[in-house]
Amino acid sequence: MTVDEWRQLERSSHDVKHEYIDGQVFAMAGGSLAHASVGLNTCAILSDRLGDGPCRVYNSDAAARLSPSRYTYPDATVTCDERDLPATDLMEIRVPRVVVEVLSDTTEAYDRGRKSAYYRTCPNVEEYVLVATEYQAVEVYRRTAGGWATYRAYGPGDEVELISIGVRFPVDALYRRTGVPATLDAPEGEL
Repeated sequence: MTVDEWRQLERSSHDVKHEYIDGQVFAMAGGSLAHASVGLNTCAILSDRLGDGPCRVYNSDAAARLSPSRYTYPDATVTCDERDLPATDLMEIRVPRVVVEVLSDTTEAYDRGRKSAYYRTCPNVEEYVLVATEYQAVEVYRRTAGGWATYRAYGPGDEVELISIGVRFPVDALYRRTGVPATLDAPEGEL
């Protein structure tokens, strides 16, 4: 399938979104209520912290263009490029700076593996954020002058920092009213 054929599919498909990777199309599965709540909280927090500045956040309804042949639907995407203003008729973010994936049992391996590699090869992406839904944990991968050399994990009580957009927020805010436990209790007898 060509990119233009994929775009036409996305315009006509009202129930299912499809990621486009190197000519192949993949239907996106729905998530849990915790996934939906954490994703909504993420977008609300980022939008609030970005205020009226040049950066804006989009939810998973907007595709992120990672290359001419790769388009994904992150749970949240931040762009600071005026070409990505909502007034355009495009369905995609051309210059994603921060991408956030809310993890689920069915997507975690893909989000940490192949999809992470797609984000790292996109020259515009400066930070890649993974947000857990089994327990309260956030991981931030950051591009530096030497490549993707920075990793930071955050837990309950910590404050997440996204340097590329000058934003800080408490981990606890991501999990507000979600029911996601603070920690993962190990089954009895396990450490």
